[in-house]
Amino acid sequence: MSLIVARDIYKDYQVGEVSLRALRALNFEIEPGSFLSFVGPSGSGKTTLLNLIGCLDIPTSGSLTIAGTDVLRLDRKGRAAFRGRHMGFIFQDFNLIPVLTVYENIEYPLLMVQNVPSGERSRRVMDLLESVGMMEQRDKYPDQISGGQKQRVAVARALVTEPELVLADEPTANLDSKTAYMIIELMKAMKEKSGTTFIFSTHDQKIVGAAEILYTLEDGTIVDRKEMEESDHV
Repeated sequence: MSLIVARDIYKDYQVGEVSLRALRALNFEIEPGSFLSFVGPSGSGKTTLLNLIGCLDIPTSGSLTIAGTDVLRLDRKGRAAFRGRHMGFIFQDFNLIPVLTVYENIEYPLLMVQNVPSGERSRRVMDLLESVGMMEQRDKYPDQISGGQKQRVAVARALVTEPELVLADEPTANLDSKTAYMIIELMKAMKEKSGTTFIFSTHDQKIVGAAEILYTLEDGTIVDRKEMEESDHV
């Protein structure tokens, strides 16, 4: 069964007296365990679409089913609870909490979103610290670690709730090339290990080259879907 099914999705925004159409007539299905990216020029609708999939916003019309749930039937509180159960998020600016340590930043969703018991929290956090190579930095604060290390922490935080789906908006934009490739390989390894679906919105050719499926957006609609061959990857 598809993890995500979108049918005839439209998204309009009202700017003063003018209605702007950000997305139009989107139809797609995404399978579990996918590693895919939405690409396209600025203003093509990538981030808007990611926000809809992440239940941070709702379409003007159409249907959207995620993990077997018609998310458009959920109210604001219901969407928040759904995100907490099913999704993780990775941001280009990391969005770490400066007064929390590396360990505490990763643990935070388990406390605030899922209310996981102490022993299980510790096991999950320590496992991910090991997986992302941040065990020695676990007691440091965000301003004491590098940008690449911050993004590793952000990846671990996104995965600690054991989500079916991770959404990443330009996750490598603030990283140098070497670190960006390292983060991409880390996410691919996590996908292979846990079967997590990763969906990116990006301009970064490094992620484009790593994606298994590419959706190209132009003027708010999907103009191409390409399954990448191994030889296409950089």
